[in-house]
Amino acid sequence: MHDAATFPIGLSVAEARARIVEIAAKFPLPTESVPLAAAHGRVLAADVIAPRDVPGFANSAMDGYAVRGADLPSAGEKAFHLCGVALAGQGEIPAVAPGTCVRITTGAPLPPGADTVVMQENARVDGDTIRIAAGTVAGANVRAAAEDYAAGDLAFRRGTRLSPARVAVLASFGLAEVRVVRRPRAVLLTTGDELVAAGAPLAPGRIPDSNCHSLAGLLGEHGVALLRHERLRDEPERLRAALVRAGSEADLVVSSGGVSVGEADFLPRLVAQIGEVYFWKVRIRPGMPFLFGRVGAALAFGLPGNPVSGIATFLTLVRPALAAMSGATAPAPLYARLAGDVHKRHARAEYQRARLECDAEGRLHARPLAHQGSGMLRGVAEADALIVLPEDGREFRQGQVVEVVPLPGWPGL
Repeated sequence: MHDAATFPIGLSVAEARARIVEIAAKFPLPTESVPLAAAHGRVLAADVIAPRDVPGFANSAMDGYAVRGADLPSAGEKAFHLCGVALAGQGEIPAVAPGTCVRITTGAPLPPGADTVVMQENARVDGDTIRIAAGTVAGANVRAAAEDYAAGDLAFRRGTRLSPARVAVLASFGLAEVRVVRRPRAVLLTTGDELVAAGAPLAPGRIPDSNCHSLAGLLGEHGVALLRHERLRDEPERLRAALVRAGSEADLVVSSGGVSVGEADFLPRLVAQIGEVYFWKVRIRPGMPFLFGRVGAALAFGLPGNPVSGIATFLTLVRPALAAMSGATAPAPLYARLAGDVHKRHARAEYQRARLECDAEGRLHARPLAHQGSGMLRGVAEADALIVLPEDGREFRQGQVVEVVPLPGWPGL
């Protein structure tokens, strides 16, 4: 069925990823402005420059008394006259003259004339007289104006993914909305005569469709808006029609199953007929029968039907495409030491399921799990990460440093 194929077959993981990123970057997503409440997890479409100083005024870092640093005692204690109170959000703040102080709360503007805040624990109150002990240095406990950001500072670069803390920074700038990349839109297709919805009665030879849940979850975890999921039997015309529909509506089509060389594996031929196949098959385990192409205006990712293969190829090959389409900054690789010896029996890159452990010295270790079969969901469900075993190695010793790909839900993410 695929003998006359003109597209590349059997790429290395590195070659496949590079090709995916190169092509996906030619399918950039449009941008939109969203309110800050909807900005969490989104990717910035433009650099953010601080429009104002943060904080915009010098303020107190704690509750205490605002004084002139030059008036502080060098030994013993000294009496100051209490001349007012400065509260956070207060409009008019009393000034501090020599020998006087102002009661101040955390975040309140520093009174005119003051340059230091004495913690309330270092002062004794005697009516309108405040006795301050030696030990506080001039300038202590004050947050200077522009201490965090100065107007004109580059706060975040285009491609930065907005975390809660980063959105909070945007709010501190007084921004009500921000320009971000639109979420990718996807259609998910799970194929196979054996599949039924989870919870449906199981006739002989039928299995619950778990891939629709794992892949829909991965799409959601990576900021993709899932337009719909379709469960399809191994019928070429129905699959063709579903691909054409998805290619006219979505930015990417993700399918599982029907991508190998069996009698019911129609996807490579159909994608070649109605669109374009960029490559087929990758030297990876699990997940070798992976297809990357285009149908209509959408990028198409044909993932293997085995559940673990689908998860591994999504994280390894689909996720880089999502980053390239949105212009997102790629995360730095994570490394760990092997917690035991590993033997690889083949020349493909392998992604083994593992638990991550941190020892008392702060070193991260990856312990391979017993359940490594591509159809064994238990192994990936109990794992924290995938250990990356490159093509050019067969024996990997305990203590050897390897790259690991954290799975969604790992506490370190």
